[in-house]
Amino acid sequence: QVQLVESGGGLVQPGGSLRLSCAVSGSIFRLNNMGWYRQAPGKQRELVATITYDDRTNYADALKGRFTISRDNAKNTVSLQMNSLNPEDTAVYYCNAQGRDYSLRLRDYWGQGTQVTVSS
Repeated sequence: QVQLVESGGGLVQPGGSLRLSCAVSGSIFRLNNMGWYRQAPGKQRELVATITYDDRTNYADALKGRFTISRDNAKNTVSLQMNSLNPEDTAVYYCNAQGRDYSLRLRDYWGQGTQVTVSS
């Protein structure tokens, strides 16, 4: 069984920073793309950023320059550095990982989500 455990969420003031981390554990043959998504109250889940195994990144246009995604393949972790946060960034942030299990089937895994609240 594969688990994704997120950490680093919380309450931050406008203009502040947070760093989210996600650790992947369990029986997985190979992780491919990893990423972060978010869902604000009353809205659909949306892409924040993704990163490939060889560190190619993709960001939501509105977040470029403020958010930075990174990963550590040796530790099966992905992180999201968020700067200059504003109240519109308030959401539950979900970690995502795509990969192959030991039967070489493509799988899509999700974390349980971590709350980020930007408020004064």
